[in-house]
Amino acid sequence: MIWIEFIICAALISWAGSLLSKYGDVIAEKTGLGRAWIGAILIAGVTSLPELASGVSAVAWLNAPNLAAGSVLGSCLFNLALIALIDLAYQPGRVLAKAQDVHILSAGLGVLMLGMVVMGVLIGPALNGFGGLGVSILSIAIFLLYILGGKMIAGLEKERTVEVLEKEAVEGNYAKISARKAYIVFILNSIAVVALGIWLASIGDRLATTTGLSRSFVGNLFLALTTSLPEIAASLAAIRLGAIDLAIGNVLGSNLFNIALFFAFDLADGRTNFWASLTNANAFAAVMAMMMTGVVIISLMYRASPRTPYRISWDGFALTGMYLGSMALLYLLG
Repeated sequence: MIWIEFIICAALISWAGSLLSKYGDVIAEKTGLGRAWIGAILIAGVTSLPELASGVSAVAWLNAPNLAAGSVLGSCLFNLALIALIDLAYQPGRVLAKAQDVHILSAGLGVLMLGMVVMGVLIGPALNGFGGLGVSILSIAIFLLYILGGKMIAGLEKERTVEVLEKEAVEGNYAKISARKAYIVFILNSIAVVALGIWLASIGDRLATTTGLSRSFVGNLFLALTTSLPEIAASLAAIRLGAIDLAIGNVLGSNLFNIALFFAFDLADGRTNFWASLTNANAFAAVMAMMMTGVVIISLMYRASPRTPYRISWDGFALTGMYLGSMALLYLLG
């Protein structure tokens, strides 16, 4: 019965997340305000709302910080593996070879923020008393770095993102959608995603109990796959439009937003030490995400890399293999 619940919840999150992404873009197009920000930063954040809802509920109500951390880090791993799927969808050629150098900034920020997460797991007990309002200084630093990085990325992406989103508006026939309808659908689906995220956290906690698997592994695999469904829909839609940079930007931007969620989890945890509660499995997942991001950076910089006779390129093979290997090792750790 619990697996049926999981499948139903996953399908509903995919549907609601896709509508959130679409109508967030419609609102940007209707208002004419901050389309670059919405395209480069907010849509990535919107597609990560399931991680926020499920993670906060896991920390605040289920007292399961490892479930929340596992969901976020597993989602980062899956998002990077999604680049291999984008590579398959984009033919001919290697998708990262066609992407702009600006994504190196997003990837570099991701490596830096993931490194801070690893540090938090390793020295969690030492962070007691450093911070304010029950939030550690490390969580605050991660959040501030995300805000600064978001501003830098939005500035670099502005011209290209506006051009792509204007094309998307024509393809999606946004002219027939009223601003009122866009606001209503966006708000209703935001509420739905929050409610589904709370339900998903409950399902994940029961899955861990039923299967005997650790909360970290359940979060890294099952919850991460489910909460990443909106990213899949948004990225593949961008590829269909030929918008390679929007697809890659959504993946890397979603990872930045996911890591910034550690601030929200720490805040939801109250006055206990959130970082000290995390297991080494989360540090391992963060290190693997750093390594996979490293592959993306190398692929973005090494344009002259050899072709393969397959539909998927060398970087796609590497990302897929690293993702599957990390899941296998996390299972053994769990």
